[in-house]
Parts: sequence; structure tokens; C-alpha cells
Amino acid sequence: MARWALAPIGVVVAVVLAGCSQQQLDGFLPGGPGVTNHTQMVTSLWVNSWIVLLGVGVVTWGLIIWAAVVYRRRKGQTGLPVQLRYNMPIEIFYTIVPLILVLGFFAFTARDQATIEANPGNPDVKVEVFGKRWSWDFNYLDEKVYSPGVQVQNRLNADGSVDLSKLPTLYLPVNKKVQIDIESRDVAHSFWVIDFLYKKDLIPGQTNHMYFIPEKLGTYQGKCAELCGEYHADMLFQVKVVSQAEYDQQIQDLKDLGQVGRLGPEYNTNSNLPGTGATTTTEG
Repeated sequence: MARWALAPIGVVVAVVLAGCSQQQLDGFLPGGPGVTNHTQMVTSLWVNSWIVLLGVGVVTWGLIIWAAVVYRRRKGQTGLPVQLRYNMPIEIFYTIVPLILVLGFFAFTARDQATIEANPGNPDVKVEVFGKRWSWDFNYLDEKVYSPGVQVQNRLNADGSVDLSKLPTLYLPVNKKVQIDIESRDVAHSFWVIDFLYKKDLIPGQTNHMYFIPEKLGTYQGKCAELCGEYHADMLFQVKVVSQAEYDQQIQDLKDLGQVGRLGPEYNTNSNLPGTGATTTTEG
């Protein structure tokens, strides 16, 4: 009997899922699986978490509605209903089940984050990214060339909009292991390539790292995801994932422009950082 009772539910679920678009099945996340070697993992964690949370929500809403209907005050009733001081099975249930859910979410998140953060070693491409108010500098460390970012104040159109043709652009070869070293020249920023479904903070005086393999050709939008001042919203950049030949040509173009070397920490505007030898004074 129970099996026949569950059959209509299974049919409804199958029909709903069959009518979903790929974007809906991906949890409305940008980019979709396959942009990098990590995006499928992030998408699965996001979608499966929402499925569990939706189930918890349905049970919770159902119990609320059931209690409101069954135990409502009916016509002619007076006084208070029978009061209960405690119900041990229910109290154990609503303590243990949320604890299991929290531990489960933590375990799966920690597992996936550890995988994403792990250094696979031997990168094919190593890039150093400096965030600065309000632009980005890219150093291609192995090729010993750099691409300086134009400050946002110098790439605004007359109407105040951003000239997208002047955005700092990071080139990466498709299907190659990439390591990005991320640093800040001044205040806290955050390096976020939206379709990569991952971001990393830029902390003054500290170097953070990202490891991934871009797997899909295309141009991806990036932005600063940490409030950093007046032009924070316009601190944009692009990532172009291209073929190896196009990547090599971009490196050669930078060499032809004379952009050989590295735009290192000597251009940091925040000089009062650990390791710089700067001292601070306080007024008494």
C-alpha cells in the first residue's frame, strides 16, 4: 500500500525534473559545469544542498500547517488546551536531526573546499595578480612579461560608464594547469571570476593562491567582490580562455610592447606592511 502511495509523488517529481531547463538543473548558477575542472563540484554541492534544504522546508511547513489545522480553536471551545511540559522523543528529534544536517553540510563543504584548495603542483601557467584601487596588474611569471591594468578613472566614458575595451584582460590557455598568486597593492580586494564559481580574497601583506584548469574556451567576466572604495563597482576585468597558439601570440604581443619583466610589490601604495621594514608611530 505504501508503495502505491509513493507512486504519484514519484511521477510528479519526474515530470517536474523533465520540464527543467539546464540552467534550473544547475541551480541557476552562472557558467555551468565544465568551465573549469572545479565548477561541476561546486554546482553539485550547491544543487544537492538545496534539495536537502527543500525537503527540510517541506516537512517543516507541513508540520506547521498540520498543527495549525488540527489544534486550532474550534467554535464553542473555551479555555486553554491541555499543556505539555515536555516530549522527550520530539525534543531529541529536533536536536539530533539539525545537528546531523549541520555536520553533513560542513563535511561535504570541507571535503570539496579541500579538493579545490589543494596544490596539484607543476603548473603549466603561473600568473601573479595584483589588485589595486581600482584595477588589476597581471604578471606572467614563467614568460617574464606583464600586463598593467588601466586605472578605472582613466577608462570611464563621458557618461560615466566603463569602457569595456580597456578592461584588464588575463589570458589563459585552455586545458592547462593554472596557478594564480593573488596579492594586494593597498587594501583588501577579492578576485572573482563569476563563471568559475570561486573567489579568493586579496589580503594586504599576504599571498593567496588559486589552482584550476580552464576547460572551456570563452571570455569570462571578473570583478572585485570586496568593498574597497569609491570605484569598487567598476573594478572589473576579463579572463580570456584561448588556445595555446593564441596564448603564445598574446605573450609575444606583450613582449613586442616592451612589457617585459614583472610589476612587483615595489609598486604597492600601502608601504606599511609586514616585511617592508616600515614602522608605525603612535601619538601619546
